[in-house]
Amino acid sequence: MTSFNRLRRPFVAIVLALLLAAPAAGQSKWWTSEEYQRTLGLTPEHVKRLEEIFQAALPGLMAQKKALDHAELEFERLLERGSDSDVMEQVDRVETARKELNTSRAHMLVKMRKTLTADQWSRLGALQRKAAEGERGRPQGDGK
Repeated sequence: MTSFNRLRRPFVAIVLALLLAAPAAGQSKWWTSEEYQRTLGLTPEHVKRLEEIFQAALPGLMAQKKALDHAELEFERLLERGSDSDVMEQVDRVETARKELNTSRAHMLVKMRKTLTADQWSRLGALQRKAAEGERGRPQGDGK
């Protein structure tokens, strides 16, 4: 196996984990966390660059999230009262909006990945997996 292929699999896995870890508009700003900065060994330059990448992507992500939300609401409306063909057309619109949003997030994450070393990226994946496991173990609802 080439060294590229050995590196590609963990990279893809981490990108997928990060894509699934937080909704686009509610993207976690993990680089501002003292724990993440300490564990990853982020310099102030790293933090600044990651924030710049995030801020550059944010307007587009927010617009795409709004479009997805609108498409999903329309889907729900059509599901209640629309014809089957209208509902299926709206499914295509919802999935197109979701794809565009996820693609934009992936582009942002690739730019962020280029800011970090391979070791930092690997440790980030471990932190994200740990955080996701903690979220799954947390009780749902308001605790009443």
